[in-house]
Amino acid sequence: MKNLLILHASQIATPIGNSIKHGKEMDQLKIINDGAIFLEDGLIKYIGETDEVIKKLNSNSISTIDQIIDATGSTLVPGFIDSHTHFLFAGYRLDEFCERVAGSTYLKIMEKGGGIQATVDATRNASAAKLKELGSNRLQEMLRQGITTVEGKSGYGLDEETELKQLRVFRELNITQPVDISVTYLGAHAIPREFNNQADEYIEFIIKEVLPVIKEENLAEFVDVFCDKGVFDLEVSRKLLKSAKKLGFKIKMHADEIANLNGVKLASELDAVSADHLIKISSAEIDELSQKENTVATLLPCTAFCLKENFAPARELIAKNCGVALASDYNPGSSFTCSIPLIVALSSFSMKMTMNEILTALTLNGAAALDVANKKGSLEPGKIGDIVLLNYPDFRYLLYNTGNNIVSKVIKNGRLVYQA
Repeated sequence: MKNLLILHASQIATPIGNSIKHGKEMDQLKIINDGAIFLEDGLIKYIGETDEVIKKLNSNSISTIDQIIDATGSTLVPGFIDSHTHFLFAGYRLDEFCERVAGSTYLKIMEKGGGIQATVDATRNASAAKLKELGSNRLQEMLRQGITTVEGKSGYGLDEETELKQLRVFRELNITQPVDISVTYLGAHAIPREFNNQADEYIEFIIKEVLPVIKEENLAEFVDVFCDKGVFDLEVSRKLLKSAKKLGFKIKMHADEIANLNGVKLASELDAVSADHLIKISSAEIDELSQKENTVATLLPCTAFCLKENFAPARELIAKNCGVALASDYNPGSSFTCSIPLIVALSSFSMKMTMNEILTALTLNGAAALDVANKKGSLEPGKIGDIVLLNYPDFRYLLYNTGNNIVSKVIKNGRLVYQA
């Protein structure tokens, strides 16, 4: 039995609960001063003020604790959960990123053969070993940011061979490094050139040829689709997602990023676990989403910032009692970053979210966007021991120390896995 005691934290800050927090609930945190957490076999057993936790541990127990961390001057928060990324790819797109910053658009770059297809070509040519090396390095970068669980999407193969290669690498990475990966199949990320812009034929290929193999090998938990202008329209998206649900997959959606195709309405209709991006969401869709208890609105402020777009309407979503998560959208094109400090700054300064809401969105609601809020995303007894130590005495230093990474230690499954 392995155990760990963290004591004398200046502050513990955490949302509480086993499910998505909606609206005003997102602003409610539990704050403990001079706090302690005792973990046993990777799970939180006791949490509270240091004196209170020590009383629950008799002197014999303390003498046999495997590791004790003095967190004086530090804040403890739940491990951050990045619930929307495309981190497994080969090939960078520096030139087109700079081109877009200079004034070009995402769609113009796609029309010239850039965009997703450029990464597809490089990823098809990369070996599984190379993808694993790249993925491992990026996961280490995430761990340094305090990210303990991440969603990883395929979608840079667009053929059966490469998509399966990506998914199998995710499976290997889940075994060989500490960050947990929730895996999503995103074959419907773009229409590959082999299908000559025939979206219907490509979706039919995915449904008949690829999804059954993924299900048989248990390679992904979720299926996603890029439902937007220039990619997949509402009807082919509906066809794919309904087929995926019949096979037992949970579903997610890229929706309302470039244009409004009523993608969020479809996500609500099909009880998607999350609807992501939402830059162009309509007020009517917000009203509809507010009626869905278990569909998370996942907002990606780094992408809006890098695309020089308006930000998703976080305040309107929260005011209408939606549950909001925040994620990086780490990818080689529009948001080549997993920076928690950047997400925090943009969410506060540009999206007008409170720090309490931001912490909830990066932890418990991020867990809900991956359907794991019953075991992750908050610091309370029975939950998995994923904890971030910040080297300041208040969690709001995440914003105050603008743009700087203030993570000093990361605990994963009750074990110290990173120390700055």
